Amino acid sequence: MNKHIMEIVKHPAKCKLLLEILNCEQTTAKHLSETCSDIPPATLYRYLKKMTMDGILKIVNQAQVRGAVEKTYALAIDLKAEMSSILDNNSGEAYMQAFMQYMLGFAELFQEYCNRDNIDIVNDKSGFSLAPLYLSDDELEDFMKSYLKITENYRNNTPRNDRKLRSIGLIISPPNTD
Repeated sequence: MNKHIMEIVKHPAKCKLLLEILNCEQTTAKHLSETCSDIPPATLYRYLKKMTMDGILKIVNQAQVRGAVEKTYALAIDLKAEMSSILDNNSGEAYMQAFMQYMLGFAELFQEYCNRDNIDIVNDKSGFSLAPLYLSDDELEDFMKSYLKITENYRNNTPRNDRKLRSIGLIISPPNTD
């Protein structure tokens, strides 16, 4: 998988921008700034520039708006094709690389948190767990649909004083052969 995509996926704010652009298909920095108001405008523009330079985004339109140029962004890559390539080729090496990038992303988030002064693990509601479950393929499909429904209910939340940007991940291990 593209290394730039994996760098974005492991960064909560960049990932949020990527998902919003994917959802909109085409959008402007103004829309992203309104939707992702917890990302300072200067930071948002820096991320958009970097993502464009890395070939993740492309500029599909530019319009003059009150003396400034408003750019419309879209994905320059096909994320579904990137993942499909791994699945179609059944590449264990590419799959492991994607998984390691995913895990490193979480490790970086936890490291940044743990390096802060005055952390409060309980009140910050950080954590991780493992839930070994015996599931048939049909039960696993049902579980995944339920998980996606739960996360979809919160995906369009906007920033507020009582909300914090959090990354929530789900890992489904390959089945144990024992």
